[in-house]
Amino acid sequence: MNIIHTISALRQQVAHYKHDGKIIAFVPTMGNLHQGHLQLVAMALSEADIVICSIFVNPLQFGEGEDFEQYPRTLEADAEKLKQAACDIVFAPSADEMYPQSDADGWDQTQVIVPGISEILDGASRPGHFTGVATIVAKFFNIVQPDKAVFGEKDYQQLQVIKQLVKALCFPVEILSHAIVREASGLAMSSRNGFLSNEQKQQAAGIYKILHSTEQQILDGRRDYALLEQKAAEFLNQQGFVVDYVQIRAADLSPPIEQTKNLVVLAAASLGSTRLIDNRQISL
Repeated sequence: MNIIHTISALRQQVAHYKHDGKIIAFVPTMGNLHQGHLQLVAMALSEADIVICSIFVNPLQFGEGEDFEQYPRTLEADAEKLKQAACDIVFAPSADEMYPQSDADGWDQTQVIVPGISEILDGASRPGHFTGVATIVAKFFNIVQPDKAVFGEKDYQQLQVIKQLVKALCFPVEILSHAIVREASGLAMSSRNGFLSNEQKQQAAGIYKILHSTEQQILDGRRDYALLEQKAAEFLNQQGFVVDYVQIRAADLSPPIEQTKNLVVLAAASLGSTRLIDNRQISL
């Protein structure tokens, strides 16, 4: 496995793969890898000849007061995990490599905006977040030139933003998604779980419990979505969370109507300083 830090070196290697007709799959991450990330790599391996995994803590998707400085940087440990997972290349660029600086303006301010879907739910709570996501993903797609890219479904809204980005900008990349990987308690695996105490980790499983309960009520025939959202938020508040939102949406994140058959229940809530997100997809 090779670890590459520069765009030029990666492009040179990608050119060799393309010349040889290899199918390339790409797995973007911010590092601090857990089993959920490794399952994305395993899916990529099953779909392609070559797997490239990026490790880059993207400053553009962190808002003011968020945990950019505290976000764990564990490149050595991550690289060892990816080596064991049979990844071919780790692309670990610096911030200066991805956002070249000029003397006058600081970071390159060219940005990619996916309107509408980026402005609701997490986009409303974290203004600019999905612009940062869309910008770095577009950059990575241009650099890596993958045939396929694998994303986890825990970041459900992010997945929809990327699908829309690929369609709108005509990227020749097939987007694959992997189901949420969970702890035994039901808690969705996340790099930010490392900020939780053992007691908080057990408490955090309450998000999964209320989403699962809401899912079951919908499958049992309830359609009073606003009331279900309200009751779910009340449950989380009682469990010690600070709730951002609990919402029931159509699969494309539009408001559901009576005829909607594919739904998703999404939640975002904080325990202490740690913000957690989760979702359950429902097919009626």
